[in-house]
Amino acid sequence: QDAIADYDKAIEIDPEDAVTYHNRGYAKRKLGNYQDAIADFDKAIEIDPEHVRTYRYRGDAKGKLDNYQDAIADYDKAIELNPEYATAYHSRGYAKGNLGNYQDAIADYDKAIELNPKNATAYHNRGNAKDALGDYQDAIEDYDKAIAINPEDAEAYRNREVAKNKLSN
Repeated sequence: QDAIADYDKAIEIDPEDAVTYHNRGYAKRKLGNYQDAIADFDKAIEIDPEHVRTYRYRGDAKGKLDNYQDAIADYDKAIELNPEYATAYHSRGYAKGNLGNYQDAIADYDKAIELNPKNATAYHNRGNAKDALGDYQDAIEDYDKAIAINPEDAEAYRNREVAKNKLSN
């Protein structure tokens, strides 16, 4: 809350600073105030339409509101502006998975992993998408990779065991 008050003051002094709107939106997003965060991200993009991370964070806020189609559009824009932005591919994959577009989600996770092979969450989420498609063996392999990178990911252990049980039935 203190950060937001400081950003409010900074905006009062310089209402054309896209970074301040971005940062205030990020702070609001962290507090779960997604609609207000989106409004700040909108303003930041209005001022600076090339600010790549703002599209991703706005997409994340839209996803928290289950507005996955609009979130995907924001991730698309972030990727258009920076085709090497691994996190945008990962986030877009997550949104696609939430819409049941598992093959497209897997393609995005593949790209995210290509760009950042140490992203345990991308392996984990790709495993979830493969599991949803009934590809349990490949899902298990992705959970194994996620666990190797992040041995503290309890959910990856649970999901791996569920996939093993499905594979054996």
